[in-house]
Amino acid sequence: MSVLAVDAGNSKTDVAVIGPDGTVLGSARGGGFRPPAVGVTAAVDGLAQAVEAAWADAGHSGPVGVDHVSACLANADLPVEERELAEALTARGWGGTVRVYNDTFAILRAGLPRGAEPRGVAVVCGAGINCVGMTPDGRTARFPAIGRLSGDWGGGGGLAEEALWFAARAEDGRGEPTALARALPAHFGLPSMYALIEALHLERVPAARRHELAPVLFEVAAAGDAIARALVDRQVEEIVALAVVALDRLGLLDEQTPVLLGGSVLAARHPQLDDGVRNLLASRAPKAVPLVVSASPVLGAGLLGLDVVGAEEEVLERLCRQYV
Repeated sequence: MSVLAVDAGNSKTDVAVIGPDGTVLGSARGGGFRPPAVGVTAAVDGLAQAVEAAWADAGHSGPVGVDHVSACLANADLPVEERELAEALTARGWGGTVRVYNDTFAILRAGLPRGAEPRGVAVVCGAGINCVGMTPDGRTARFPAIGRLSGDWGGGGGLAEEALWFAARAEDGRGEPTALARALPAHFGLPSMYALIEALHLERVPAARRHELAPVLFEVAAAGDAIARALVDRQVEEIVALAVVALDRLGLLDEQTPVLLGGSVLAARHPQLDDGVRNLLASRAPKAVPLVVSASPVLGAGLLGLDVVGAEEEVLERLCRQYV
């Protein structure tokens, strides 16, 4: 049975058309998927462009038509949002059946060791931060993950905002000195934090480009800046807190369990963050096995889809080989 696999994140979307034997027949990349910002209809319209491009890449000219649609979507954080998005995708008529997941499940499924049962925890730290866990009997651990309102801290966007806050206060004297006050505006070719604040406020630097400041923060931290290093250390705490709570909810703290680490911030393997997460996780959950997920999350969406249609292990393996 054929599967349309969709991994739609805040910043980009990947789509794959997968044949009954696990072969990727066509693929495409599109823009970010942000229903809270543009509305469900507009977000799905944008998604449709990538879906249709993947369908064309698979050699088809007519309407999209597969057996099952497996969509791992950013901003599908609450059950009501999952239902609403599933209804919107079903209305498109792309597949006989549709299953919507939060995009964190794509990281979890893509990162599980080959042949392993669906059991583990995934923490995604990309534009935002989120965590999910699952066990073979269908139990899951989840968080609302809608920002500060639900207790979240960090992710690339959050780190950029914190860096800007400390840099602004350092420049005008309200806060402690930090090299961020020079590095952040320099990234945009500006001479001062005042100039950067003005450029962001007047949108001469688009708000969407703020995420570019997260890597700058890590560079400044690596050079030894105390403020920057403290922010990275706090991100370590948040990542590990999510993982440990999810493991505890699922009764997995006393079992050897993979903890999959994904998203652009974690995948970059910044030494302070990477080592910090591993060391703190070893202290708080000694049996957890941290693994950075390097495979494309659309692989996870595809595997989830093949799971639903009852594909055999050799079909799953064939799909995996195409993304390794």
